[in-house]
Amino acid sequence: MAENEFGNDQTPVGGPAPEGAEGPQAGVIAQYVKDLSFENPNAPASLQALQGAKPAIDVNVNVGVRKMNDEVYEVELKISAKATAPTQDGGEQVAFVAELAYGSLYGIRNVPEEALRAFLLVQAPMMMFPFARRIIADASRDGGFPPLLLEPINFEALFRAQQAQEAQQTGEAQADAASGEDPAPISLN
Repeated sequence: MAENEFGNDQTPVGGPAPEGAEGPQAGVIAQYVKDLSFENPNAPASLQALQGAKPAIDVNVNVGVRKMNDEVYEVELKISAKATAPTQDGGEQVAFVAELAYGSLYGIRNVPEEALRAFLLVQAPMMMFPFARRIIADASRDGGFPPLLLEPINFEALFRAQQAQEAQQTGEAQADAASGEDPAPISLN
């Protein structure tokens, strides 16, 4: 066996942990389907309308976090997909609607508050997404359509955009407070 040329006396980045302190820990406790819905409201006509036609698909994704206790958080990834197909008269009809609420429980200890939000809104949904993607693909396939394979989502970019929007809203609220006007309500969704 090769000898370890680094030895065991390395100091972790940021210095040694204080006596009795543990490092940050995070892990998946459970993953589960909270709600799954697949609607094919115009079958069998919707299946025939898609023969050779490519449907328009509208996908929405939302991430929610709920604190269960001091060390457990539930992250819920909601995905809705609606496919519409053109009709012979120039209109469009709904081919299918798939909705999934996919949950995961995370056990978290000793994670700094500033890193906790990023973990729950970026890393957690990134870990959950492949499982949710498969469920949506299976549901659309089982509904008689080709599997809907969702494109990967950059949760970090979405998180940064949300932070920028919140910073802008905070700045506007402070300006409104200084001018004496009532601040505009802030939507948390």
